[in-house]
Amino acid sequence: MVQIAVLVIASLLTFSAGYLAYSRYLSQFVELDEDAETPAHKYEDGQEYVPSKKPVLLGHHYSSIAGGAPIVGPITAGAAFGWLPAIAWIAIGNPLMGAVHDFMALSASVRHEGKSIGYIVGEYVGERGKDMLLWFAFLTIILVIAVFALVVGVVFDAYPSSATASMIYIALALVFGVYLYQLDLPFLPGAVGFVALVFGGVWVGLQYPVALVDTGAHSADTIHLLGAASAWDWLPLAGAQNANVAAWVPVIVVYGFVASVLPVWILLQPRDFLTSSLLYVGVGGMLLGILVATAISVFGGGFSVGYAGTTYTSLETNLPAFLGFTSALGPIFPFLFVTIACGTISGFHSLVSSGTTAKQLNNETDARDIGYGAMLGEGLLATTAVAALAIIGTTNFGAGIVGALANFPAGGAVMLGAGFGIPTAAGAAFIGLVFVSFLLTSTDTAVRLGRYMFEEIIGTPETSLEKTTTNRYVNAGLLQCLPAYLLVGSGQWSSLWPLFGGANQTLAALALLAATLWLANWDDNKQLISTGVPMALMLVVTITALLWIGLYRAPTSLLGADTLVNQISFAIQIIISLTLVYLALSLAKLGYDNIQQARGSPGGTAPSDD
Repeated sequence: MVQIAVLVIASLLTFSAGYLAYSRYLSQFVELDEDAETPAHKYEDGQEYVPSKKPVLLGHHYSSIAGGAPIVGPITAGAAFGWLPAIAWIAIGNPLMGAVHDFMALSASVRHEGKSIGYIVGEYVGERGKDMLLWFAFLTIILVIAVFALVVGVVFDAYPSSATASMIYIALALVFGVYLYQLDLPFLPGAVGFVALVFGGVWVGLQYPVALVDTGAHSADTIHLLGAASAWDWLPLAGAQNANVAAWVPVIVVYGFVASVLPVWILLQPRDFLTSSLLYVGVGGMLLGILVATAISVFGGGFSVGYAGTTYTSLETNLPAFLGFTSALGPIFPFLFVTIACGTISGFHSLVSSGTTAKQLNNETDARDIGYGAMLGEGLLATTAVAALAIIGTTNFGAGIVGALANFPAGGAVMLGAGFGIPTAAGAAFIGLVFVSFLLTSTDTAVRLGRYMFEEIIGTPETSLEKTTTNRYVNAGLLQCLPAYLLVGSGQWSSLWPLFGGANQTLAALALLAATLWLANWDDNKQLISTGVPMALMLVVTITALLWIGLYRAPTSLLGADTLVNQISFAIQIIISLTLVYLALSLAKLGYDNIQQARGSPGGTAPSDD
């Protein structure tokens, strides 16, 4: 067994080196200018373009990109392949690939009037390339909504106290938005008060845990809103998961729809600030808990923390370092990389960076902390996820890889208990709230970004059909949330998450392609290695994964499916995976031709960044 502190220290060392050295170089490389007018100021409209204070925007960006994926991905990969491959990919890949991706996507968007990566690609390879990338992003968004809704349902089922706390947290975010933007009251005392109330919501959750359906697995004090499971067995997912998870999933999908159509000041900005506060306390508390508990053990003290019938007297790995080259997910190459996804590199971040964040950036120089630095913070979250799994992991795999997801609150509770003596019941409820708040943030941000993507695809609506499909309610509801719910109907985690990861990381490769195109056309002297090498590596990994899913796994599952819902889900998976491969390869060819033109012709022929 290995001390959990070793995992944390390894990540801290590589992340620190990346921020202090590489991010400084990149900031100088793209010539960030504190005197330049950002799109937030140039196009300020009070709706989408809103200059935001650095801490507030960092909170929005951090909580939107961190979401649940850097928890879910590393836990899923660790449960499949072991903690060592997972932590190695996070510690090395994050500062060299993921943080570079986020920073370059944000910087490129700011230099292109706050437009999306699709627009940037279109600037250099034409409208066809732009539309292809936007369609790719739009399909990826549907996968995000589907998998996150399922994970929230799983966590709410395992920790009903977190469901209560999450409801209170959303209500508080709405009130906080009114406090800040309608009543125009002071930020600091409001922030302190509302953050305190969010933590108070954890205590309320412990007293009044809530579930939708009574499956017989919850504590006696749990409030069941919809009665017994027998009345809800007809719901999709009730067979693959259970009736309570099946009931929560459509609720989460509807929440994503409603939250996505509201102006950003009502829920998005205040909610993300509160979420970031949870993130800082939750992740920081777990990391410090590990280090404090390790110091106690090293210097002759001791601790004893009990959780779920097990007593922990040291924070060591209870999961094998390596579990083999194959798993339920598939072979370690490429599925380790696409499974960890957001903990190391994520295309979804480019949508956030060039979607909402670039429209709110107050100063160009803030891009270093918000772009590069926030991704390192996500890597620390991913590290705590692997650590939590390694502490608890081998005791709760009865439900397969999905069952491992509930180990994050459990492992976090042990860390907080070992380091600070916090009761494990309270610790698990709090970390469960942290987990779910990120998932909810990413879910409704994804739907909002999907709206932006589709609106860019259509452009100025002319026909009645175009006007209907670009309506925010039709776009978010019928074009995104409904197909996401159909996709998640199978409830098969081992097929859904790798498909999301493959799509998500292919999108990352394409975002890096957009940044490379920008650099190639900006100046002949700009090196293309920082973005080009990660782009090429991720294309190889992700195209392999998507072909495996589209040509082998999903067709095999479709032939064995015994319900219509499962058949529809696997058919959608085949269509999405193969469509994404076609779009990615076509875009890569268009991008390659443009770079050859820009760098191969005397003086270059493509448009300048100026």
